[in-house]
Amino acid sequence: MVLTIIIAVSAFSLGGLLSYFMWNKLLASKRNKIIQEAEAEAEVIRKEKILQAKEKFLQLKTEHDKVISEKNNRIAQAETKIKQRELQLSQKFEELQRKQKEVDVIRENLSSQMELVEKRSDELERMHKDQIERLEAISGLSAEEAKAQLIDSLKAEARTQAMSYINEIVDEAKMTATKEAKRIVVQSIQRVATETAIENSVTVFNIDSDEIKGRIIGREGRNIRALEAATGVEIIVDDTPEAIILSAFDPVRREIARLALHQLVTDGRIHPARIEEVVQKVQKQVEEEIIEVGKRTAIDLGIHGLHPELIRLVGKMKYRSSYGQNLLQHSREVANLCAIMASELGLNPKVAKRAGLLHDIGKVPDDEPELPHAILGMKLAEKYKEKPEVCNAIGSHHDEVEMTTLIAPIVQVCDAISGARPGARREVVESYIKRLKEMEDLALSYPGVLKTYAIQAGRELRVIVGSEKVSDEDANKLSFEIAKKIQDEMTYPGQVKITVIRETRAISYAK
Repeated sequence: MVLTIIIAVSAFSLGGLLSYFMWNKLLASKRNKIIQEAEAEAEVIRKEKILQAKEKFLQLKTEHDKVISEKNNRIAQAETKIKQRELQLSQKFEELQRKQKEVDVIRENLSSQMELVEKRSDELERMHKDQIERLEAISGLSAEEAKAQLIDSLKAEARTQAMSYINEIVDEAKMTATKEAKRIVVQSIQRVATETAIENSVTVFNIDSDEIKGRIIGREGRNIRALEAATGVEIIVDDTPEAIILSAFDPVRREIARLALHQLVTDGRIHPARIEEVVQKVQKQVEEEIIEVGKRTAIDLGIHGLHPELIRLVGKMKYRSSYGQNLLQHSREVANLCAIMASELGLNPKVAKRAGLLHDIGKVPDDEPELPHAILGMKLAEKYKEKPEVCNAIGSHHDEVEMTTLIAPIVQVCDAISGARPGARREVVESYIKRLKEMEDLALSYPGVLKTYAIQAGRELRVIVGSEKVSDEDANKLSFEIAKKIQDEMTYPGQVKITVIRETRAISYAK
């Protein structure tokens, strides 16, 4: 019985052990099969992912190469434009140097001629004195007695010539009145804001591509209409590549429109509501900038105690021009010149600098009554409690009121110096030299004229005539005719003084 139990237990244990080993072997085979299937599936997935990654890499590489190619093309175009501009600038610089050399030669010749004229004038005066002494010795009359007799004999002739002199004076007055009328008209055009010149009335706004033009115009033109209504600037969108033209008489409006367009294009949101919002924001920015420019100008010049409204008007000068010359730069230059001249004359340089800075303040008020800018500037200075000598200098720098202080003529002279020098008011060296040459050639075309010289930056023309071909009366007539022809045929700043020089030379040789 015991043996049977032992055998049964042993058989049972052996069977369980065999069953355990067989079960483990079966599980191991299944596990290996699952692992193999998983590895195969993982390999397939890995290959698919690698393939997808390669395709994505190729796609990104293609796009990257395309972007790089476009950038390289743009850089190459930009480099080409820069090289062209450098070439043009170098050519212009060489041309300017050549013109400068010609001007230097002309100046040297002019100085030598002037020295010769002065020497001849001294000789003529000495000869004249010798001749008078000889005549007195021969005639037995003194110079005063001979002069009295000559005056009596010439009274009748003088009466007849008086009428011709009166006519000449009337003609000269008409010519002066015409020049003054032209000056007033040009100044009025500048202040009432008619389009006197394209440079003074347009601003070019550059864009990256012509696609932006369509967004600026908007559907049925609503964006451009909203922008024009908000800024008061005419916006011209034409076939000009990568450019939009902003046209308006007021430089402040053009600056507001330019900055607003820049913000709108940069932001990308362009619609009427956004346009009004940006324009209002830019207007505040420009107003703050105007005040900041006025303060910085006063600090740079060392001028203290200006009324805030005068500071704002000084800052507004930055966006104004006078015959193409920036008004703020002109006023700063006049202020510095006034201080230098006042110091040399022993006057107060601070008061002179203050008057020089404010002398053209009447050109930039918000409301512009029908008054000359000098009178308007004087009234503004009086309104904001400036000193009487400053107010008088502002009002009299164009002779609208009488000068009562020594500062006033200094401001007038410095204003003329700043505005009259070559190149200050929209004149380049080429046009300046060309104008002088045309002026000299015009006078040289008259019979009897030997030489002509344009001096004083083209403000005076000296004409030397032959005494045997041109009489004294003809010299007066020649001066009038040349002045009238220059006035009718040429364009020039200010006025040109025509001086006809006639001299008689007596030459003999001792052998």
